[in-house]
Amino acid sequence: MNQWLQGDERMDQLLSHNLSIIQSPSVFSFSLDAVLLADFAQPAKHNRAKVVDLCAGNGVVGLLLSQKTSSPIIGIEIQERLVGMAKRTIQLNELEHQVSILHGNLSDATKWIQKDTVDTVTCNPPYFAVGEKSIKNPNSHLAIARHELHTNLDEVMKVSSDLLKMNGKAYFVHRPDRLIEILETMKKHRIAPKKMRLVYPKVGKEANTLLIEGIKDGKDTGFRVLPPLFVYSEDNNYLPEVSAMLHGIR
Repeated sequence: MNQWLQGDERMDQLLSHNLSIIQSPSVFSFSLDAVLLADFAQPAKHNRAKVVDLCAGNGVVGLLLSQKTSSPIIGIEIQERLVGMAKRTIQLNELEHQVSILHGNLSDATKWIQKDTVDTVTCNPPYFAVGEKSIKNPNSHLAIARHELHTNLDEVMKVSSDLLKMNGKAYFVHRPDRLIEILETMKKHRIAPKKMRLVYPKVGKEANTLLIEGIKDGKDTGFRVLPPLFVYSEDNNYLPEVSAMLHGIR
């Protein structure tokens, strides 16, 4: 397996889907948020749709989505190191026929992908506005992944809307403290919020993750709040629903 790895990289297993993911401690590794997003998203199962994953990182969301749909999946990622890792991970899992990744800024997405042609967009964007948590990580790879240095919420929503066809669906994972801004920005860019789920670390704790679905040019009515998702039990083990996402065991 070592021919796939470079430098300080390691191979992690997502047992629930029998996938191998190339990771490195010196760049942003995928977290539970990516797994939650891929689980929440509902792309069409057939092979005639088009799926785009923005802020793709090392490609884990696209890889997980490949287990839910037969349609082509395109990831877009600005960090060259992560793109290289993602491309090798795609090859390692023999998914080149379905999953691809583009190196560039998501603001250029419509240069590569025609407007109004995408059925499903997913995005795990940087969570922190510049100035917020202003002590940015000295590791530039981590800072770019976590802080809005190269994109921001408005741009994420604009690009998602530009790519989506009418009634196409967008799925985002973010932080609950930005919910009002997220809803306003979605509506500003013609993405009607339709479904939301809050994720809590434990029973009795505040939510720390937000999953939200929107439909381009959808109706303003019919917004749903799904049952909460709790991650850990009191003894710090994954609860059954999250365990199934990670390990395939309920």
